[in-house]
Amino acid sequence: MTDPEKFERTEETGGGFSQDVRSKVIRAGKRTYFFDVKRTRNGEMYIIITESKKRMENDGNFFYEKHKIFLYPEDFDNFTSALEESSAFIREQQPEAGHRHDINDRVEFTPGYDEDEG
Repeated sequence: MTDPEKFERTEETGGGFSQDVRSKVIRAGKRTYFFDVKRTRNGEMYIIITESKKRMENDGNFFYEKHKIFLYPEDFDNFTSALEESSAFIREQQPEAGHRHDINDRVEFTPGYDEDEG
């Protein structure tokens, strides 16, 4: 969405209205992660984390498989704590696990992103 003041009706908000505030895109091999900060009409912000993977159908056409997590401010501390604990555990058990992706993987901040991908 190009107009930051424009609200759009979305499925994510149960048919309510949301406003794009900020997006961060992380390209990680065959996956792309989107961290989208949204604002409700009431002014409350939340995060949608989307994992997007490009897949091929049997007929050869491509589609994007998407998985979303909605994260609300009251859950930030518990979510962050659990993520950090889980990440630390994996790094301790498998030190090489954090170095799996290409050197060409990119992290970027974007005002918007390709709607087909996210």
